[in-house]
Amino acid sequence: MDNIINELMKMFPMLNAYLAAGIFIFSRLLGFIRFAPVFNRKEIPSLVKLSFVLIITIVLTTVVKPDVNVIQSSFVLSILLNIAVGAMIGYMAQLILLAVDAGADMINMQMGLSSAMVLDPTTSSQVSILGKVFSLLAVLIFIELGGVYWLIQALIRSMTIFPLGAVSVPLEQIVNMDYLIELSSNVLYMGLQIASPVLLATLGQDIILGVISKTAPQVNVFQLSFLFKPVLGAAILVWIMPMLINIISDYFLSFSHII
Repeated sequence: MDNIINELMKMFPMLNAYLAAGIFIFSRLLGFIRFAPVFNRKEIPSLVKLSFVLIITIVLTTVVKPDVNVIQSSFVLSILLNIAVGAMIGYMAQLILLAVDAGADMINMQMGLSSAMVLDPTTSSQVSILGKVFSLLAVLIFIELGGVYWLIQALIRSMTIFPLGAVSVPLEQIVNMDYLIELSSNVLYMGLQIASPVLLATLGQDIILGVISKTAPQVNVFQLSFLFKPVLGAAILVWIMPMLINIISDYFLSFSHII
């Protein structure tokens, strides 16, 4: 059987190149799908994800037009490196959406809704209600702005920076450390920018309740804060929601060259 396969490879050398390239692209897509926003959601069945990866693999294999010597060294090592490169690209894109989740968690805590948690099937962990709402909102905005196109474009560009059969990863070209630090620091900065209206409103409420507590000690300010904070926070969110959508959209567009 091995002799037959070897003879077929000699007769059709491009068949070997296309099969190897297809395996490498499939591996890179697997790592990419695992971490990339939109694609990594567990609400999407695994069979659908694998079917999508297979279709994209077939399309990209015909577009890439691999060289006959696509396998440069260890076949297994090349597969593992392709998975790692795809995962890095997906993770860097996921960092953009994590900033919105950070802001939602700050708002949720300030409104006194920390005990109201739900199960997020994407991460298999308990998340806040507002965190889940803002997460879905961020994904919808990301899709509406063409984020899926950015991700696919990044994946295609990565094949130029890191060839399919390469066995050494040019980290300085794939991951710009200054850019990665900016992405990581923006998680807190953007989260504070999103949560600042609610944080300031609830801080003003705390100051007012503190003054009431000093002037009228018989008033149970502690119970009043539990009543007013969620109502005030929800009212502020409804009021500033159009502005928040514009801020999140501008933030996503500023990183449209991620990739």
